[in-house]
Amino acid sequence: MRILLSYGSCGIAAGAAQVEAVLKTILPAQQIELVGCNGMCFAEPLLQLVDEQGLIHYYGNLDEKKTRNWAAELEAGVIPQQYLLEEDKMAFLRRQTRIALRNCGLIDPESLEAALAAGAYQGLRRAIELGPQGVIDEIKNSGLRGRGGAGFPTWRKWQAAKDNAGEVKYVICNADEGDPGAFMDRSLLEGDPHNLLEGMMIAGLAIGAGEGIIYVRAEYPLAVRRLQIALGQAEEAGFLGDNILGSGFGFKMRLAKGAGAFVCGEETALIASLEGERGMPSLKPPYPAESGYKNRPSNINNVETYANVPWIIAQGSAKFAAMGTGDSKGTKVFALAGKIKFGGLIEIPMGITLREIIYEIAGGIEGGRPFKAVQIGGPSGGCLPASLLNTPIDYKSIGETGAIMGSGGMVVMDGSACMVDMARFFMDFTAAESCGKCTHCRIGTQRMRELLTAITEGKGENSMLKQLRSLGVGIIAGALCGLGNSAPNPVMTTLRYFPEEYQEHIEEKKCRALKCSALLRYSIDPAACNGCGLCALKCPVKAITGEKKQAHKIDPEKCLACGDCFDRCRFQAVLVDSGEVKAHA
Repeated sequence: MRILLSYGSCGIAAGAAQVEAVLKTILPAQQIELVGCNGMCFAEPLLQLVDEQGLIHYYGNLDEKKTRNWAAELEAGVIPQQYLLEEDKMAFLRRQTRIALRNCGLIDPESLEAALAAGAYQGLRRAIELGPQGVIDEIKNSGLRGRGGAGFPTWRKWQAAKDNAGEVKYVICNADEGDPGAFMDRSLLEGDPHNLLEGMMIAGLAIGAGEGIIYVRAEYPLAVRRLQIALGQAEEAGFLGDNILGSGFGFKMRLAKGAGAFVCGEETALIASLEGERGMPSLKPPYPAESGYKNRPSNINNVETYANVPWIIAQGSAKFAAMGTGDSKGTKVFALAGKIKFGGLIEIPMGITLREIIYEIAGGIEGGRPFKAVQIGGPSGGCLPASLLNTPIDYKSIGETGAIMGSGGMVVMDGSACMVDMARFFMDFTAAESCGKCTHCRIGTQRMRELLTAITEGKGENSMLKQLRSLGVGIIAGALCGLGNSAPNPVMTTLRYFPEEYQEHIEEKKCRALKCSALLRYSIDPAACNGCGLCALKCPVKAITGEKKQAHKIDPEKCLACGDCFDRCRFQAVLVDSGEVKAHA
């Protein structure tokens, strides 16, 4: 039997080290395999027990006490039954089709032997047999599109880089994952680093490059460490270096750590950062395939794109092309977050609907509350309502809604979300992360943020809605790079799908979600208040007064509408209202 302990960043944060310590104490003779995250972040710390028949038993949300009980059962010679994940949680895995994530959570990411046993570098061997043009043709036939956001056909980039003359060319991996709530790249790097290296080597063979550079966030220390280990192992085993596998193909690779600027997710800004310059995008053409890093032909793809390549080459393009829809082949990785039961990382075939992801994989809305919106595509993505839950996941269908596929972030919201405030939140992020090079993005995003802030503070006017739309159209048309072009998406989609919330904020000074503090009024129900005094004790501005065991009052002139009294009252005595909306704790 094998014991696999999830040891990615999420597992470690949840207490995997303590679980490991208990297992080593109680089962000293049993090897504990430390693997990456298998995507079930909601169940961390997570153990997988592979029995003699090869069946995997999943045990979740463990702590030291639960682990002792679990280990005691195993030591007694039986398959533990305590802490097995329930069937609804197992649906999270069973509805997936894994290609990029195929080894994550199943192999030791720091072991080359484990990677080889799982099929690592078989794609490289076949790529050598196919030759450069044969590899590009295979990628073309697979229908693989870039998974970094724009969805550009991968083979076109590779062909352009191959066809551009130059003795020195580069393959670059964009692992600068800057979207709030996104952790796709991190989990892939932590869970199966050799897969990325192999994908980049195949790309290098295809375009005629001799060097690869992985541009990774410095804030991913575990991913960086495992990549460094994998690079050392690949060099020692002869998968990197001169005359790889006796083919005459030579390729070396290195890491470059970025400082976490969101704009460096754009390929020309990333190249500028690699060259020691400030990360700012440049006009195209020339494209990186013509003149990229050090003015040499360069190919840039993101982690997920390269992670698909070894499987496609080893298994054949037809298998990949058989999945998905007409112009969106294969699978897509998403990071699920927000008000869902089961948050984590999934890989699904293109064509599955948003409804299937949210309700059949993620378990639906936490607490059984109604669904309100899903924000797809990262901070530059769009917010889609319940009426679009049957939208299939493919580039065309998502694009028609006003959202974007992006790199794969998906944030689910229930009725507690204010869509005006959500638009302000995402615009606050994109305005802060603008590199400032072009006026449309630098000034336009700031102005949109100012208008949204005014609306959430009860200072909105109807003319502001026209201004928001006009600014959004201008930024989309005039921004220099793809990040600027997509920055207004959260605002444009919330204006399109949730206009009534903007009208309520402006005309009625009301926030139906009770999120915009400037529009809220707090009071105390004298019939429900028993005078415990906890609210008065915790009020930061001493706005609450009253005698002990007597009903208290809130001074509206002093109240900051921070909501602390609302959260702390155990007797449902604190009321909050916004216009006609009223609620109690």
